[in-house]
Parts: sequence; structure tokens; C-alpha cells
Amino acid sequence: MKKLLASAILLGLAAPQAAIAAEEVNVYSYRQPFLVEPMFKEFTAETGIKVNVKFAKEGLAEKLQQEGQYSPADVVLTTDISRLVELSDKELVQAVDSKVIDANVPAHFRDNEDEWFALTLRTRNVYSSRDRVGRLPADFDYTDLANPEWKGKICTRSGKHPYNISLVSSMVAHYGEAETKAWLEGFKANLARKPQGNDRAQVKAVKEGLCDLAVGNSYYLGKMVNDEKQKSWAEAVYINFPGQKSNGTHVNVSGMAMAKYAPNQENAQKLMEFLTGDKAQQMYAEVNYEYPVKEGVNRSELVASWGDFNADDVSLDKVAEYHSTAIKLLDEVKFDL
Repeated sequence: MKKLLASAILLGLAAPQAAIAAEEVNVYSYRQPFLVEPMFKEFTAETGIKVNVKFAKEGLAEKLQQEGQYSPADVVLTTDISRLVELSDKELVQAVDSKVIDANVPAHFRDNEDEWFALTLRTRNVYSSRDRVGRLPADFDYTDLANPEWKGKICTRSGKHPYNISLVSSMVAHYGEAETKAWLEGFKANLARKPQGNDRAQVKAVKEGLCDLAVGNSYYLGKMVNDEKQKSWAEAVYINFPGQKSNGTHVNVSGMAMAKYAPNQENAQKLMEFLTGDKAQQMYAEVNYEYPVKEGVNRSELVASWGDFNADDVSLDKVAEYHSTAIKLLDEVKFDL
């Protein structure tokens, strides 16, 4: 009897420890490890909740569909508004009722049904050669990428990459399908080479003299400045914010959503709230050179040195709405060929 009582006491003591050990949250992420792991480590240090991450370049929506109700995913991190909307449209995520998130993320940077939330902002910039071009005029616009004066002088990654699809989608939102197609034809005619590589590769191409202008996201400049092997690429260009005399600079987001069948909902919400808070938002700014979504959080000193800009205020939902149209137009003009 004493042995049974002792065993029962030991089991009773072990139960809370097992519960503590089981404190975890599972993340599916399009964001690269070096971009998000610093935040996860800080979250675990503060809460004791372990963050398990599966990284992917594509296919997370399909993975969630295949796994269904047995999916271990709690939180999904994405790199583009179209991917956030895709998760919502395919009913792979659920609404999150959080006063903390609502206070941290402005209404125009979250879904009106609270199924997804932006975490950071990034601008789609045009980089210009310091030696051959200098800073672009204050009235330079994305439409100018189709001007004949830039024939054979522009480099960009694939038009089918989500960053460029979102830019084209915003052009459709502003100018309509026919005018955007004409713009794409002019843009393609001005390419110095077939679209290839990532955003950093375009800046490298400017440094090497292959092109004079390159299209790329803002935060990559910060990464290159702080990489000894790529610093010379960054020093070879100026960063320009198009659209300052028209619609504003195109802004995209990284964001998050709670998976539909999240097995650790409470921990998932804690992580989501943490990522929108002051500490994580400041880390995004300092470590990733992105623009925080939470008002009052300062940009990094380097990002601030790039100057202020007016952002395009077209709604993110509208940009996502024209995603399929943008892909169709890119195919029609054979942009990547």
C-alpha cells in the first residue's frame, strides 16, 4: 500500500513537470531562419514556451491542406500579402480575438475578419548606380521603368516572384489591366538580361556594370551593408523611393496567421502578441532592417538614414485581389522569357 501511495505521489509530482515540458508552439514559416529565430529565442526566454519551426520556400498552403485537422501547425509566417490572403481564402486559418494585437497592429494592416495580421513593412525600391546614374529624380515613378531611356539598363528578379507580382498587382489597382500590360511590355523591353536571381543579385549586377537600375526590397540593402562580401554592392547604389509625386512607394508586408486546427492555441496567441509588441518590433527593425507596423517603434539608424517616403495607400486586400490578373499579364508579355 505504501508503495502504491509513493508511486501516486511521484506521478502527481511528475504531471506538472510534463505539462511544463510540453509548453510549445509550432510555426510554419516562409521567412528565413536568420530573420525570425532571434525573436523566437527572446520569446522562449520570456515565456518558457519552446518554438518549433518548419521553414519552407513554397507550398505551405498545400501542406496545411494535406494535413487537415491533424496538422501540428499553430502559427504561419509569410512574406507577402498574397500568401496571407491565400491562407484565408482557402480557410486554412482562424480568426484571433486579441486586444493586444488590435492595439499593436493598425486596422489597415490586418484582415477585417482578424484572420491575418501584418508584422513588418518593406518597400519595393529602385536602386540606381552611383557612378553612372546618381540619385533618381524626386518624381521618378514605377511607370518610368518602361521609358525608352532605360533600354537595356534594368535588372530584376523573376516577374513571377511574389514581390514583383504584388508590385504588378498594385499597378493594376491604380491603372487598370490594359495600361499595366503596356507598362510591362515597356519594362520588359528595357531589361538588361533575362530576369534571374534574387534582389541582392540585381544590386550586384549594378555594381558589375550589367545594368544601371535594379528593382529590389529595401531591407536587402541593410543586409548587404553589413555583409563584408556584399558591402561593395551596397556602396555602388543609391536607394530610391518611386512614386513620391504620384501614388507613393509600393509597400508589402510580412505577416502571420493562426492555423485553423492549431493544437496549441493559447501559446500561439501568446507568440502572435509577442511578435507585435515593442521588443519584437524593435528587433525586426534592428536585425532585419524592416519597417515596424506598430506605431511609435523607431526604425533602425541605418534605415532612417535612407530618408522618409510616402507609402502607396492602396489597400492590401485590393493588391491581393489582382494577384491572378498580375500573373496573367506577366504570362501574356512573356516577362521572364
